Order: sequence, then C-alpha cells, then structure tokens
Amino acid sequence: MKEIIFPKSLQKGDAIAIISPAGAVEYPQLENTISLIKQQGYLPILSKNALGKYENGYNYSGSEKERLADINWAFNDTEIKAIWASRGGYGCQHLLKKIKLTHFQQNPKWYIGYSDNTVVQSFLLKKGYASIHGQTIKTSSFGVSEESYQKIFSILKGKKPSYSIAHHQFNKNGKTTGELVGGNLALLYALLGTHYSYNFKDKILFIEDIGENYYALDRMMMSLELAGVFRKIKGLIVGGMTNMGNEKENPNYEESYDEKAYELIAQRLKNYNFPTLFGFPNGHIFDNRPLIIGGEILMNIESKNGIVEFL
Repeated sequence: MKEIIFPKSLQKGDAIAIISPAGAVEYPQLENTISLIKQQGYLPILSKNALGKYENGYNYSGSEKERLADINWAFNDTEIKAIWASRGGYGCQHLLKKIKLTHFQQNPKWYIGYSDNTVVQSFLLKKGYASIHGQTIKTSSFGVSEESYQKIFSILKGKKPSYSIAHHQFNKNGKTTGELVGGNLALLYALLGTHYSYNFKDKILFIEDIGENYYALDRMMMSLELAGVFRKIKGLIVGGMTNMGNEKENPNYEESYDEKAYELIAQRLKNYNFPTLFGFPNGHIFDNRPLIIGGEILMNIESKNGIVEFL
C-alpha cells in the first residue's frame, strides 16, 4: 500500500495561489476569504485567469488551455506553498489528462477545495498526495461559518482535526479505521470506471451533494453499488445534501441535511453493515468543516454520537 504524502505546514509569509479551475468568479465574491488569508500572515496570489470569463455552454473562468496553465503554474511554482480553489462548478475534469506534477513532487503542497474540485483531489490521491476537502475561496450565497475557514488554517499549520457529531437515526454503529476518500457524489459517479477514480478497497468513503433530483441521487448510489464500492469500503460518512428534489415540492429544500435524500441513501445501504455516519458538517452548507482526503481516520459510531478523528 502506497504511503500517502502530507504537504509541509505553512509558515508566516508563505504564498497561497488562488486559482479558478472550473467556473467563473468575481473578485467581490473572494474578498472575505482573501482578507482572512492575509490576517493569518499568508500571501494570497491570484492566478492569471482566476477572474477570467469564457462562455462555452457554461461560464468557465477561462478556456481549457488557460485553466490548465493556471493549475500547472500553481502546482509547480516553487514559491507557491498551497493552492486554494476559488470555487467549483464544472470544468475540473477537462484538466486531468494534462496536469503536471514535475516540481510538485519535490515540494508537495496542500490543494484546498470541494464540489467540482473532487476530481483534482482524486487525481492527487492516485498519485499519493493528501488534500483538503473544504470551503473554497468564494463565499457561498448561504454564507460560511467561521469554523469552516479556521479549521482549514489549523490543518495548514499542521494540526489534524477531530469531530464529534450528534446521533442520527440512520447511523450504523461500529468502529473502524481507514484512509478517507470521497467528496462530491456527482463527481465520484462521473469518475467511476475511469483511470482517475479512487481505489475504494478498505477505505472510508465520504459523500455530499447539492441540487440533485431524488431519482438522480438514487441512480448515483445504485452505480456505486453496481460498481462494488459498498462491498469494498470499511465505513461511510454522509455530509450535506441540500437543494434536493423539486424546490416547490420539497419543504426541506434549504436544509443542510435533506431528510428524503438521507432516507434514499439509507435504503441503498440496508444490506451493508459497515459503520455509517449521517449529518457530517461538510458540503454545500453553511458549516463546512474540512476533511483531509488521504488522511487516516478513526470512526467510532455509538448510540449518542459519532467520532471522526484524524490519526
């Protein structure tokens, strides 16, 4: 089993690259987090096309060539000590075949993001590098908790997070340890069967999503089942499921942990006995606590609460 490489902790004055590998973003949407980065003593540097716009069936921050140039600059410029995605959206898959890690391999750095950035994190883990599945630079329309950012800064300083999560009716009790993989369910689904998909064997899987019809959620869960994922993993953590189903028909549409979505997921898991934790605060939600993809975790799910501790 390949040993996972964790980037070095950041020091005061270190540069953090801000890139937009997917959707377009405007500077006012980034100002709050850029201010927080500066308050921590780091130097935020916007990539050349971070604020670009390129319309091609979707509003990207740049053409594939431009976005690829930005991500390869961020990975390989030796002055850059961490990379923080401005947002997700769609477009990271375009870049996977041409990402270069030439200098990155000598000086690994943290990659921070979620949503569409899941595919970049899967790419990195296949190469043996950990990353942070956490809040992007863009402040979401529903806001972001202070802890969402402070926990990221704690990881950048070398601290490993530990979480205690309230009991949920769909939890399955149990205790296990394993390497954490996962991210946005739609992207995990999109990578299934490709060279870039996670290796799920003996891993603990995390999933979250936003804006999916219930049948689409079930289809993705079915695909994971048909691919044998649930026979391979040692545990499952379910995060935010929000804006699910039809807005006019779903009274829980704005909720962070959609009740019907959780019920559908639980139904697909009924024949499996691995420890399962629902209601983890990570995803397209206000309280988006970071997880380390590639990190070894302890899951201990009991009747009163669930512990997720990075070892």
